[in-house]
Amino acid sequence: MKLVLDILQGLGLASAVGLRPFLPALLAGALASGDVGLDFDGTQFAFLESPWWLLALAFVLVGTVFVRPYLEKPAGEAALSGIGIGLGALLCAASIDDRHATWWYGLIIGAVFAFLASSVSRSLFARVRSRFASAGDAQAAAALPFYGEAAGLVVAGASILFPPLAIVAVGFLIALLVTGRRRSDQKYAGLRILR
Repeated sequence: MKLVLDILQGLGLASAVGLRPFLPALLAGALASGDVGLDFDGTQFAFLESPWWLLALAFVLVGTVFVRPYLEKPAGEAALSGIGIGLGALLCAASIDDRHATWWYGLIIGAVFAFLASSVSRSLFARVRSRFASAGDAQAAAALPFYGEAAGLVVAGASILFPPLAIVAVGFLIALLVTGRRRSDQKYAGLRILR
């Protein structure tokens, strides 16, 4: 049962950093350094709760505020996505390594779920951003990254403190993926009819 809970916790953390990488990873490291829900001491991933790592995450998080216009471009989104996938793999494996000797598969699972979360969030935010832009609401479009950070923070905190909640987060991501694809298919079907 502990293994299942640790895997769920890892899936939740991977999903959280897939949404936005730095704030959820910072929360996980801070809670792990206080041994609240996580403890990376004595694992291969002890650096994830070290002060230098947490300081680096905080520095990069603050830096993203200043380069936000770049991060909203495809290259910037791809860079954030890659960082999120890497952090998702590390955090999922670290969650499993906390109480179990075999942890390598957590790297794969974490990368897959971080990729899922990243893909869904990029697609969703692009649709919402274009909708706000067409409505002329630039202020609401500018707030989208903060909503992403808040969602990642909530998913990470809930997954750390109560790992079964990760099922809800993953289910929500899958539902968003399916509905997003369905809308895309309907849009292209409508365009074919217009021909």
